[in-house]
Amino acid sequence: MEHAQTSAGDAADPVVYVVDDDQRVREALLDLFLVTQIRATAFSNGHDFLQVADIRAPGCLILDIKMPGETGLDLQQQLSLSGSRLPVIFLTAHADIPTSVKAMKAGAADFITKPFAGQDLLDAVDRAIRLDSERRKVDAERDRIQSLVDSLTPREQEVMSAVVSGLMNKQVAYQLGISEMTVKLHRMSLMRKMQSRSLADLVRKVEQLRSC
Repeated sequence: MEHAQTSAGDAADPVVYVVDDDQRVREALLDLFLVTQIRATAFSNGHDFLQVADIRAPGCLILDIKMPGETGLDLQQQLSLSGSRLPVIFLTAHADIPTSVKAMKAGAADFITKPFAGQDLLDAVDRAIRLDSERRKVDAERDRIQSLVDSLTPREQEVMSAVVSGLMNKQVAYQLGISEMTVKLHRMSLMRKMQSRSLADLVRKVEQLRSC
């Protein structure tokens, strides 16, 4: 198994992974990232990458779309099936544009045509890492909200569902077969547990979960 990397840097920094069967390309990209102080690791094939890389860590993947044996599209599909959301930047030749379009439809963040300017690649990496960061923030907020929902009792979840659908307390009471006072008590409790000071905030949180 052959792979190379730039200086380690801070463990919390995003990592740029490079997978390309051309050693010259790998070395050139590692030199570029070393100069720009970006953590990077390069692999000659997808198998080695999957064996070593932490595909759930922050960063992005620069991937040659055409390689002997397992292609870049094959690796992209494997990552998707594994649940990885690591942004993928494809390196492609001019003749591979139709394939690149297919890759973009499958979720690739970008594609760069060979030969490419170093700055174009750095700009693509910057966009991909920012995309990854934003996704992680959204995921973290979704997980936080889900943990709040999980703290509710089954009845409180029923009341919340009815309330955010626009029903008044008396309507919720009729729908659930309980008193309006009980609805008010459940509503006060769930608002506290959901850390919401207003109905609008509660609706926002519920909608954020539903949109994921």
